[in-house]
Amino acid sequence: MSAPPAPRPATRDSGLRRFLTGREPRPERCGLCAVAVDEVRHRHLVDIEHRAIVCACTSCALLMEQPGAARGRFRAVPDRYLTDPDHQLDEGAWEALQIPVGVAFFFRNAALDRLVALYPSPAGATESELDPATWSSVLGDSRLAELLEPDVEALLLRRHEGRCECYLVPVDICYELVGRMRLLWQGFDGGAEARAALDTFFAHVERRARPVREEGPA
Repeated sequence: MSAPPAPRPATRDSGLRRFLTGREPRPERCGLCAVAVDEVRHRHLVDIEHRAIVCACTSCALLMEQPGAARGRFRAVPDRYLTDPDHQLDEGAWEALQIPVGVAFFFRNAALDRLVALYPSPAGATESELDPATWSSVLGDSRLAELLEPDVEALLLRRHEGRCECYLVPVDICYELVGRMRLLWQGFDGGAEARAALDTFFAHVERRARPVREEGPA
């Protein structure tokens, strides 16, 4: 899957838009049935055919969790966050991945039958070339890689303060992070506001992540 557009971030200028245009901003709607959904708390689907993330109401998301729904075109994004304390990555492992920044995420594109590596940048989600042999040596034997669901989940990595963190997360939050970084990025290194947002984002992921040993057998 090439980089689908990130879910639209909430903006702080809706009041200004309303003043300038005289109209309320359009509500977020389910991409399948068009019912209005809560702008912050709603599910997402991955549109396999168009390689895009689609907002969904609860009913449509539950429907797409059923095997064979919509002939497999849509897949509901799960809500699990996992970490593997027994699988540690060092600086050498990060260098082997050849990611030019300190954050990246990896997912398996089922249609193309290959792994995709992406990282945030001022231009949005940027794809990095990923050698399958490198993936195997760095992450291939990890429990998180074994559990990773194609298209809808990602391994989210961060190099920070001399250590590397790795989480299995819903793929939509990775694009949320990309959108947030693109909105806040300033200068060469992103700037203080972007770094603070990154810290807040990973603190949220860390709070939600459960040890993979609690997940049971694959």
